[in-house]
Amino acid sequence: MVSFVIPVRNDALRLQRCLASVVGNEYPRELIQIIVVDHGSTDGSALAANGYGAVVLAGTGTSVAALRNQGARAALGTIIAFVDSDHEIDRQWIGTAVDVLADPSVAATGAPYSPQPAPNWVQRQYDGLRRRPLRREDVNWLGSGNFAVKRDIFEQLGGFNAALTACEDVELCNRLQQAGCRLVADPDLRSVHFGDPHTLKALFFGELWRGRDNIRVTFAGPLTFRNLRSALIPISNLLCLVAAGVALVLGYPILAIVLVAASMVPAAITATMMVRRQLQRGMLTAVQAFVV
Repeated sequence: MVSFVIPVRNDALRLQRCLASVVGNEYPRELIQIIVVDHGSTDGSALAANGYGAVVLAGTGTSVAALRNQGARAALGTIIAFVDSDHEIDRQWIGTAVDVLADPSVAATGAPYSPQPAPNWVQRQYDGLRRRPLRREDVNWLGSGNFAVKRDIFEQLGGFNAALTACEDVELCNRLQQAGCRLVADPDLRSVHFGDPHTLKALFFGELWRGRDNIRVTFAGPLTFRNLRSALIPISNLLCLVAAGVALVLGYPILAIVLVAASMVPAAITATMMVRRQLQRGMLTAVQAFVV
């Protein structure tokens, strides 16, 4: 049995699409448990969940990590699948997850999200930040909106850190690896995300929210360059910009320009990587990638 845990708050329409994709999987329905943790919805989300035979819990947590843990405590399956309400999973998703987790050394599996059909330019470039595996492979991190984990291991580790507002998936994946577990991504665990930002403003504030626990989680370890760079790059950028302001005040405009340019180097490197992952390339694509 696979138990799906889906937190929701006022997202009835997208939740219905998500639930339809779960029950529409080519997997025995009697081996699928759906748990929807409703965090005070007023738009009929709970009623929509009932229509798909879900167990509906009244969410009591203050973070999405707490809501997921609450749902996990009601899970009956040996595998817990965490999917967000604004996702739609592939028809082979459950079978693939079960197959990956049949390996005793693998504790969790998932895959990077796919953008919604016909994305706009912000969503298309944002999707360029995702590195998708071409085949089944070991990874260091899996997003909690498209994530399946063995229940016994999840419970042994105490689940998600409910004290975190964001980055709870990074923190859990770090603890899984420190416990000697493997994380495996599989491209067949396809999940379309209908929540990618539509505008630069939405992107900025979304990343601002997601990054609020970044320092706390990053320095909790493991302290590798790969893990540290997401925290160190914003810090180094801030230092460069502050130093540029000081240089400008002291009458060193050329030094200020150099420092500002230095702060843009990580973004330029990332934009280059984003462009290489796209079929359409050119100056416009490069500019859009850099802006995002």
